[in-house]
Amino acid sequence: MIDKRIFIVLAFLSTFLSFCQTKGIVVDEYDKPIPYVNIWVENENIGTTSEEDGSFSIDTNDKNKNLFFSIIGFEKKTVKVALASKVVLHSITNELDEVVIFNKKETKEIQIGIVENTIFQAFDNGPKNDIKFFPYNPKYSKTKYIKQVKISTDSKIETATIKLHFFAVDENGFPGSELLKKDLIVNIKKGGKSTKIDVSDFNLIMPKKGIFVGFEKLMIENNKLERTTVDRNTNQTITQKLFYPFVLYNYVQNPVGFTFLSGKWIRNDDNKTGRYEPAITLILTN
Repeated sequence: MIDKRIFIVLAFLSTFLSFCQTKGIVVDEYDKPIPYVNIWVENENIGTTSEEDGSFSIDTNDKNKNLFFSIIGFEKKTVKVALASKVVLHSITNELDEVVIFNKKETKEIQIGIVENTIFQAFDNGPKNDIKFFPYNPKYSKTKYIKQVKISTDSKIETATIKLHFFAVDENGFPGSELLKKDLIVNIKKGGKSTKIDVSDFNLIMPKKGIFVGFEKLMIENNKLERTTVDRNTNQTITQKLFYPFVLYNYVQNPVGFTFLSGKWIRNDDNKTGRYEPAITLILTN
């Protein structure tokens, strides 16, 4: 039984040494910088995000390792660390969808995904791409459009930035194809709050196989807050880099979850009792 008065802080505080970093830039085929690219060390939990000018630095200088680059609208690419000073991603040409006029009334709304228990805070400062599954219910046929996403966060800076993602469910029950054709960048204001994001313009319909909705943490300078502490054992001064916003989590009984690593989702169901998932809810409308 979880005590609702308990507020657990999951802390992962990292120090970053400049001599072990690889730096580079990500551009498109026209030599224009690509911001907010997801960059991982292949098969490791080490990652970062490209800045608005396309530049990046990542905590590895092992020339034999591979870096994996991914972002909506561009090809995925794997590059040797030794060749990553300038990475070119080619855009993917998407055919224009047929224009469909939706007869939205928006006279009814329901909120789904509410979890009635303690919200836990995740102080993750490594790469983070986490999701929550929303199963389909036949009653959603009367409110099939996804109108808003609500996400609970805490931030110590005036404006922090994250990405939101929507994934279909593939034939194996894993997160499948992205349902949006471009990145959805969301600004989160300072403080602890629940932010509502209007997604009604995307005309997303609740799939009958359910949907995965999640966030991607952006390891960029605008999201960073540095804090200096002194190690009590060595008396050395350590600079810690915290990346905001911190997304809040709920404890749920469902033991099945997914971890995003090096550009792919890995199923993990080793916890038989429960796990934590992002505090995200959806508002559906007709």
